[in-house]
Amino acid sequence: MAGGQAEQQAVITARLLTTHAEFAEAVDLQRTVWGFADLELLPVRLFVVASKVGGQVLGAYDGERMIGFCLAIPGIKHRPDGNNFSYLHSHMLGVLSEYNNRGVGRLLKLRQRELAMEAGIDLVEWTFDPLEVKNAFFNVERLGAIARRYVENQYGTTTSFLHGGLPTDRLVAEWWLRSPRAASVVAGQGRPRPAIEVRVSIPADIAEVRKSEPKRAREIQQRASVTFRDAFNRGLAVVGFERSPEAGTYLLGIPE
Repeated sequence: MAGGQAEQQAVITARLLTTHAEFAEAVDLQRTVWGFADLELLPVRLFVVASKVGGQVLGAYDGERMIGFCLAIPGIKHRPDGNNFSYLHSHMLGVLSEYNNRGVGRLLKLRQRELAMEAGIDLVEWTFDPLEVKNAFFNVERLGAIARRYVENQYGTTTSFLHGGLPTDRLVAEWWLRSPRAASVVAGQGRPRPAIEVRVSIPADIAEVRKSEPKRAREIQQRASVTFRDAFNRGLAVVGFERSPEAGTYLLGIPE
């Protein structure tokens, strides 16, 4: 069984997308993964523009079938001292649910990292829902990202069933690609942890709470928002993440 699974996993690959037909496939995946109304879909023309102005459009394939994609657009960080620099904003990554827990998202992100570093990029950022504990674990513990910004209702209320009608509050992940932290995490090596000063716990069953108890879900979201913003104002950052059967817990300390 293990050998068969390894062979099945080996056929999944990630590569740059370049054609209109490939971009159209990625648009279709948005409908399947998020259930967006057509008005909220990122159109083919955005994928075209991103691919031509320094962004990235990556697809994950099982044989000839596209099973996931990742879209990133270029950005500029403006510093007070004038030493501005370019980075990538990784706006969307989606994988078909039947391929969850098979390493497809990580495959796409590692290919993204490789190509970004080849282009001289040091930072990739993206936003993620603080209530999605699985994504949080992936971002922090499997990629080595940190977070030190909280944005309330970034995208407004959407039609996606995944958002459950809640405001789209988001944490901003910072993936410093050449940092010792990211390098050691990507390589599967251990790393020292800074002292943890604040913990933010999200119930493990939050997905079900969103569906059956939206008022309670909103209360959980609001409590987390207050704690995150207070900690970030004190110079702390998300530097670790723990999971248990009961909860997912963000660990906040001074970033190394």
